Amino acid sequence: MEKNVIIELKNVSKHFGQTYAVEDFNLYVKKGEFITFLGPSGCGKTTTLRMIAGFELPTGGEILLNGKDITDLPPYKRPVNTVFQKYALFPHMDVYENVAFGLKLKKVSDGAKMRKLTNAEIDKKVKNALKIVDLEEYENRDISTLSGGQQQRIAIARAIVNEPEILLLDEPLGALDLKMRKDMQLELKEMHKKLGITFIYVTHDQEEALTLSDTVVVMKDGMIQQIGTPEDIYNEPNNAFVANFIGESNIYSATMTGEKKVRFINHVFDCVDEFPKNEKVDVVIRPEDVHITGEDQGMAKGKIVSKIFKGIHYEYIMMVGRNELVIVDTRNLEIDKTYGFDIEPDGIHIMKKELTANIYDDAYIDKNNRVVISESAFECDITSLVPGSTVDEEGYVVGPDGVRYDFTDADVKAEIGLKDIDILDDEQSGTVSGEIVSIIYKGDHYQLTIRTPQDEDFVLDTEYTYDENDLVGLSVKSEKIKLKLKGEAKKYAKK
Repeated sequence: MEKNVIIELKNVSKHFGQTYAVEDFNLYVKKGEFITFLGPSGCGKTTTLRMIAGFELPTGGEILLNGKDITDLPPYKRPVNTVFQKYALFPHMDVYENVAFGLKLKKVSDGAKMRKLTNAEIDKKVKNALKIVDLEEYENRDISTLSGGQQQRIAIARAIVNEPEILLLDEPLGALDLKMRKDMQLELKEMHKKLGITFIYVTHDQEEALTLSDTVVVMKDGMIQQIGTPEDIYNEPNNAFVANFIGESNIYSATMTGEKKVRFINHVFDCVDEFPKNEKVDVVIRPEDVHITGEDQGMAKGKIVSKIFKGIHYEYIMMVGRNELVIVDTRNLEIDKTYGFDIEPDGIHIMKKELTANIYDDAYIDKNNRVVISESAFECDITSLVPGSTVDEEGYVVGPDGVRYDFTDADVKAEIGLKDIDILDDEQSGTVSGEIVSIIYKGDHYQLTIRTPQDEDFVLDTEYTYDENDLVGLSVKSEKIKLKLKGEAKKYAKK
């Protein structure tokens, strides 16, 4: 184990019924570190925090504190305090009483026996906690007279007054307005420096994570997508999801054309990443890494079709053929005019494609020669399981040598291309229905992830616009489903 590690999660998982909220989660946190769990709603970040706090018990795996297993330890025996989005302050108590509440219940060791804290000890600790959150003069104030930001700081004071080794913060700024959130971000960072303890923070706000953290853990569907410093996460995203979730990004499907050369938006660019020639990859370009030039200059050119003033810069959308390119620039440029642009090699970040097709390893053939995926039966070309075969009147596959096969219940691997799934607005019209859980724009098309009620994912490319949480239907032409039999065909030969 690394030195100075205060908490470690080993292969931690948590499922509710058949649904995994967290799966195979591995992480260590150093003493004094400010670490943030970042991801969309439902990605498992709060569940992970609750397992560290002891409010939820893992389904599998271990949680270690200073090297000791605390997986099944109740919350009150853990040197951990939590600040929630809903501050849960006691309205009938003033500020002092709210902060002192836990201390009045606390017992400390006094040699051979346990004792309660004296009033003088409580007073000293409360005043110190209020000083840390800059509310020393607020001891006698009613909770109802405080602003949202002040209530949030009281909640933090109540947590840190117990001197925990770890402070857990579950979206604590979520109830504040934008300006107050930004102010509190800076105050939290200062508090972390003053206290010197470990902060574990949960948020879905990318800017908040980048501003506050020493380390960011990006999560999706209960799994870690990337761990790194804010700079690493922003500049070197592991995959298209991270690139799309962290800040503005231009994401394109691309092809490596040679050594450190990549082709996308109909142009070959120099890059710094090495991938095999002809490999299909994803490319990420941050808007600030595109430099607009004159029409007859630059590596390529396009027409600016949109301009939005953002205060310190303009955000432009340039059409390069059928592809959109988002650019930020401090200059006030003309709309509907063609410009050139440059992208330096180190501004082009290349990632291995996570997915080139949908692969279903647990598919099988039903009695009607259909392939069953996610409890839905799709028409398919059953003869692809035996080259040169046909299907007779009884539905058996007949090989070129006359052998008949019954593939009922045969296990197969099914493959469906990203462009081979048809999406239907009427969820009842397709072979299977589901909810759109992810949308990534890739310059000239969208990549959607549709999740069925059975928690099976179908990923597809489409030029049409949808919204997350839309319910849609899906269908696939039979010839577009590739099948591979698990085991030998002779096992299914009829005697």
